[in-house]
Amino acid sequence: MARVGPGRARGSRRGRGQRRPPTWEISDSDAEGPAGSEADSEAAARARAPAEERGAAQALRLLRPEQAVRRLVVRVDPAILEDAGADILMEALGTLGCEYQVEPQCPARSLRWCRVKPDPCPRSICGPTCSVPWVPPESHACPHLAVIGLDAYLWSRQPSTQEMRQPKNPAVACAELAVRWPEVEEALVLLQLWANLDVLLVASWQELSQHVCAFTKALAQRPFRQHRESQAFSFCVAGRWAAGEQVARDGTGLRGAWRRQITQFNRVSPAVAEAVVSAFPSPRLLQQAYAACSTEQERLALLADLPVEAGEGVRPRRVGPDLSRRIYLFLTTTDPDLLLDLGS
Repeated sequence: MARVGPGRARGSRRGRGQRRPPTWEISDSDAEGPAGSEADSEAAARARAPAEERGAAQALRLLRPEQAVRRLVVRVDPAILEDAGADILMEALGTLGCEYQVEPQCPARSLRWCRVKPDPCPRSICGPTCSVPWVPPESHACPHLAVIGLDAYLWSRQPSTQEMRQPKNPAVACAELAVRWPEVEEALVLLQLWANLDVLLVASWQELSQHVCAFTKALAQRPFRQHRESQAFSFCVAGRWAAGEQVARDGTGLRGAWRRQITQFNRVSPAVAEAVVSAFPSPRLLQQAYAACSTEQERLALLADLPVEAGEGVRPRRVGPDLSRRIYLFLTTTDPDLLLDLGS
């Protein structure tokens, strides 16, 4: 240790007009080195942590459906545009926010989904990056065949009552009545079983556009859902109500956790839970009381007669045999499929 020289003290008097109190500093260079390097490394680690958190938050934001749909592109075969109703489909895709490109496709008159550019997400967020994370290039997706207006066409081909009364050439009549709904249903089953081809029957271009937009939205939602499902306990959300009771190392808060556990039973009020906790402040004490009972019936009814505190003018009540039975089974049963609440 070394005292600061008088020169620094005189400088302080000139600057502020009053004597600076003596200060001390460490002059051992061997002690300063390791401490300084450790402090620097900790500071660097603290500086990196927010940057990594910001990068992860940015990557998660890019995975959200409203962001992912902007990087989707729907490739439309030019032959589709020959139909007058195709304008409805193009307008629906433009309203959705995704990009569409008119390019020849194989097979003809088909739609194909792909990515505009790779996802700018790090591997730590969505695994190995590829051009289409949820539709890999090597995947062989089952094709879908869309048929527009088949129902209306079949109804229009049905002969009227007057036409049925007039005799016709048997060959012509057989040709007109060859395709009916039973034959259509049989063809749909054969296409699905033998050709692995699903057929979508829609009444209009409007309905087809709704189906295409719904499929596009599903593709945009898939990466975010995959990331969320890959996280441990993805069903847990942030917030104090979901964080449970705070328990300190000295045991403070255990009683509150025990009370909260009892309130998770159906039809249990805080007053009833407080009555149980007041009689048995911990599960261990309650288990010891169960062990001291001589019969099973005594254990089931151990908590039934505990008084529950009630306000003025309210009739006194007790815990009751139903909750007493449920708590006993909860603490002693070894059957994971046992139904505790018989009234549920």
